[in-house]
Amino acid sequence: MLIEFFFRLREYQVPVSLRELLDLLAALQQGLVFADMEAFYYLARTILVKDESCYDRFDRAFADYFEGVDSLDLFGQEIPEEWLRKELDRWFSEEEKQKIMAMGGLEKLMETLRERLAEQQSRHQGGNKWIGTGGTSPFGAYGFNPEGVRIGQDGNRQFSAVKVWDKREFRNLSSDVELGTRNIKEALRQLRQFARTGASEELDMTETIRGTARNAGLLDLHMVPERHNAVKLLMFFDVGGSMDMHVQACEELFSAARSEFKHLEYYYFHNCVYDKVWQDNRRRQEQAIPLWDVIHKYGRDYKLIFVGDATMGPYEITYPGGSVEHWNEEPGAVWMQRLLAHFGHAVWLCPQPEQYWHYTASVRIIQQLMEGRIYSMTLDGIGEAIRKLKEK
Repeated sequence: MLIEFFFRLREYQVPVSLRELLDLLAALQQGLVFADMEAFYYLARTILVKDESCYDRFDRAFADYFEGVDSLDLFGQEIPEEWLRKELDRWFSEEEKQKIMAMGGLEKLMETLRERLAEQQSRHQGGNKWIGTGGTSPFGAYGFNPEGVRIGQDGNRQFSAVKVWDKREFRNLSSDVELGTRNIKEALRQLRQFARTGASEELDMTETIRGTARNAGLLDLHMVPERHNAVKLLMFFDVGGSMDMHVQACEELFSAARSEFKHLEYYYFHNCVYDKVWQDNRRRQEQAIPLWDVIHKYGRDYKLIFVGDATMGPYEITYPGGSVEHWNEEPGAVWMQRLLAHFGHAVWLCPQPEQYWHYTASVRIIQQLMEGRIYSMTLDGIGEAIRKLKEK
């Protein structure tokens, strides 16, 4: 039972294991869902999918196997949205419904749909042949046909469609879409190493049960320190200039990091790291912090993440006095190398789309300084960066 469904999920690269399939079968045997496809969908997704970024692949595999929704463009073209726009509700009497004949099977329906797509040039409404709305045609939305292909309609109405052709749209789940704090947290959680630190304030359930049993049933409470993520993280954020367009993405990354890491320190810089950084952008001139102080303050066990688009004049990295805000006695590249020599685990996250990197000389210079450890600020890129930071 469901063996073929299991293999279909693997075909769509959903990392599902045999253990999870057995858990799903056990849930079905217990009667958690019965004769309800929607309930089965949510149950299967809950048990089989371990990572939110796989939801899209699971949906496509589910649709493919159960033939409920075609997530692919069947004929290599899209139906204009205006053809399927709902402008009126048409209600059919029982007499009208009896007059409408089915076309005779799914193959005939799909063959006819292909022909109509090739012929139709404009929107239709209320008819009985073309792709449209509010009519008796077997193709379209908000009408009636005892055996049709529902296209673009929001939900069921007559429960008579033999095929559903919906445009699939997902946000913040695929790994190359715009970032969101929730998705960033999922990516950052890969960089976790738990330890118990601080005061004993959390109940140790296992030891409490064991101690109570040894104590002939008299309650013997045992407390332990709360578990925290022991990873120490140091972040440098580029601000101002071309980074202004990436403020929201950086805020989401910063918010996610603060919630995931107890030991998080951060500083700001502009374009390239020089001899000074700061923590308050409003007082960066009066309260600048020497970079040597940062290097001496934090141990080598800190993981270092630079966040910036690396877009600047190449001289800002390679020459003394290259900073656009002050005279730096030593090139930014020298300070970058000092940071990288002290912090053995370091990566650079770039919010600029990766396809543009090779057009910018400064990005190539940063890539060389980072020895290739520069990653795009997408979920895939953050995931790769985290895996690099986890290496011994």
